[in-house]
Amino acid sequence: MSKDSCPKCHGSGWDHVVRDGVEGVVRCECIRGSRFERLLASANIPSRYQHCELDNFDNWSRTTEIAKVAAEKFVSEYPMPQPFGLLFMGPQGIGKTHLAVGIIKKLIRQKSIPCLFCTFPELLKEIQNSYNPNTQSSEMSILEPILDTQVLVLDELGAQKPSDWVRDQVAYVLNYRYNENKVTIITTNFMDHGAEGSKPVVTDSLAQRIGDRIRSRLFEMCKDIKMDGKDFRAEIKQANHHF
Repeated sequence: MSKDSCPKCHGSGWDHVVRDGVEGVVRCECIRGSRFERLLASANIPSRYQHCELDNFDNWSRTTEIAKVAAEKFVSEYPMPQPFGLLFMGPQGIGKTHLAVGIIKKLIRQKSIPCLFCTFPELLKEIQNSYNPNTQSSEMSILEPILDTQVLVLDELGAQKPSDWVRDQVAYVLNYRYNENKVTIITTNFMDHGAEGSKPVVTDSLAQRIGDRIRSRLFEMCKDIKMDGKDFRAEIKQANHHF
């Protein structure tokens, strides 16, 4: 940063202040702002979700309103003495990813928490591609940021066709983060069979997609947030498309 780039600190990163007659220095706002930008850039939020904030989330059912309140409470109370994440469950287009992205953007902005967004099917494809001898990435180099980030959004859990290999990858990521007390925020279109408010949108349960053992682990790792209602993208977004 050049000397003249910031009128307050002139590039030093420290702002001179006087409080109760005592002079001192505090971190300049330009440093805090640049840290937010760095953390936001490294969070890997897709362009389609860059606009998502908790403040612009549309409540249009009782369960989406409850989900937004839970998301805001999660941010305000983070970090908790006993770390836990959130598991947003419900049909597609209801706003699960919007809330998850809104949470990490607010954690980054307000508390400078390192966060990462990851779509699970895309993660599996990257791992599979790493087995190609022509690629320069390794499985561990792909997984390392997923495992180590302080807060992870794992989007579309269960979307991939279930197989032993898929379940092994789910188990490895979630068990590692559980053992290291890392917070994971998960979205899925799959409900628990027999869950109150569940809709017959998908035939499989979440346990069938990821396995009973990992579903049980999620009860320890995350608070379930069940959402239902109409597909917001189909009902509202479609109407916004004009020639």
